[in-house]
Amino acid sequence: MTSTTKSVHIKDGPPSDVEEIKIESDYLRGNLINTMKDSLSAGIPDDDNRLMKFHGSYLQDDRDLRNERQRQKLEPAYQFMIRVRTPAGFATPKQWLVMDELAHKYGNGTLKLTTRQAFQMHGILKWNMKKNIQEMNDALLDSIAACGDVNRNVMCSPNPNESPVHAEVYEWSKKLSEDLLPQTNAYHEIWLDGEKVVDSTEETEPIYGATYLPRKFKIGIAVPPMNDVDVFSQDIGLIAIVEDGKLAGFNVAVGGGMGMAHGDEQTYPQLGRLIGYIPAEQTVEVAKQLMMIQRDYGNRSVRKYARFKYTIDSRGLDWLTGELHSRLGWELEEVRPYHFDHNGDRYGWVKAVNNRWNYTFFVENGRVRDTDSYKLMTALRKIAEIHTGDFRLSPNQNLVLGDVTSANKKEIEAIIETYQLENPAEQSALRRSSMACVSLPTCGLAMAEAERYLPSLITKFEGLLDEAGLGDQEIITRMTGCPNGCARSALAEIGFIGKGPGKYNMYLGGGFAGERLSKIYRENVGEKEILDELRPILNRYAKEREQGEHFGDFVIRAGIVAATTDGTNFHKV
Repeated sequence: MTSTTKSVHIKDGPPSDVEEIKIESDYLRGNLINTMKDSLSAGIPDDDNRLMKFHGSYLQDDRDLRNERQRQKLEPAYQFMIRVRTPAGFATPKQWLVMDELAHKYGNGTLKLTTRQAFQMHGILKWNMKKNIQEMNDALLDSIAACGDVNRNVMCSPNPNESPVHAEVYEWSKKLSEDLLPQTNAYHEIWLDGEKVVDSTEETEPIYGATYLPRKFKIGIAVPPMNDVDVFSQDIGLIAIVEDGKLAGFNVAVGGGMGMAHGDEQTYPQLGRLIGYIPAEQTVEVAKQLMMIQRDYGNRSVRKYARFKYTIDSRGLDWLTGELHSRLGWELEEVRPYHFDHNGDRYGWVKAVNNRWNYTFFVENGRVRDTDSYKLMTALRKIAEIHTGDFRLSPNQNLVLGDVTSANKKEIEAIIETYQLENPAEQSALRRSSMACVSLPTCGLAMAEAERYLPSLITKFEGLLDEAGLGDQEIITRMTGCPNGCARSALAEIGFIGKGPGKYNMYLGGGFAGERLSKIYRENVGEKEILDELRPILNRYAKEREQGEHFGDFVIRAGIVAATTDGTNFHKV
């Protein structure tokens, strides 16, 4: 068991305004019922928007239209984003069809498959929010705790049919998601016309308490050798340990997180640190106790210092394990051996252990939509109408058709051919390994483009690879429009974090299997500088790489960047 040197000194202070909002919210109710009935504005007050996050949604505006509407003296083009909680990214064909229908009925006609294996819809107007949630509920879908200072969607491998172990791990992801949900009745009262609690003072939140967590909390489960969930980016990362072909338990990693703030070196991405091994039956109890430690000790004064990683780094890993063991009444065992060698998806048709089939579509940056030349959304709708298995959202923003029968396989292949859907193998390995957050025009935090820009930049990168003779080389490349880390750029071999319009901080040296953070290489660069900088590095990589050496490993060995050994030295050159 390793120890973390305490190098972070973040002092607590008076509660932030968000803490006051939570305290006064009456277990997340606030004034949302009345606010959503107000038809004078398409927006809502900021305090209510803070509470909306706990209900899986928040207010945005179309920033492409912001200046023009301001000139016309109109309020911003307000709209809501809603995120659907889908543990391990699972949905039935009926649920897929409902999400497709709602996207066209109330949203902007597209679906976003997120990096946490959830559906996201954009463009919902205020007066359609309640109807949208109720129709989701009729399909057994909800947005409870999809955002907010609670445990978020629990991630795991999207293929339970790969082995009995994968199936068992999927069940653990569902159990964690359900057992760690907030207990307040507010969601049902506000959106589903549920029976109101007569005296809400009698309500309790046994895990969260009246003020919930200081910040969001994320859990992911990986099954070696595949680290498709980026397990070290999670507040709690669980690594499945398989013995004699069966799931024995999990190694537990704590304190991962990708977000930071530009200009504040006391904020940084961090990798989860291993603290021990637990038998599988102890999983929920350990997760609860770790969350409650964060509840009790996390910073409630300054939100940018409130993630679990800072709670741990300011006190030390030994403090955390001591506190955890004290609360459990028993100690975690020593970490057991494991090995990761990749973190991508397996594309195309793959036969499962149950003799059925899975098909993984490459969905660039997770955006499901129709264009004039590519009718992806229509094709998937046709597939959902005949598919008898399930849909699975991958941690890499792709889509898996699961449990396809041999009879249905032929029909699905015909639809794929009719709509000329791209064969994932025809996309470059570089493009298949890329990922971007939503960013502009809807994300209010975005400083630069990401989803709309990365595809064209990847095309230019492909040209550089061809020039260098690297052909179909797989290099993990990710882009976010701000430093909050939704696309986990700090783990990429080549990462871009938005700094301003058309400008990015460029990072190199992340681990191919998600086990190492990157290091800043150039600050505040545009496309020309990016391409000019990458060309000679890729040429060197082509000539000097060792057998099987990944790009992220090469740039460290070649001295182009230093290895980031811990998030606390992420900013050190």
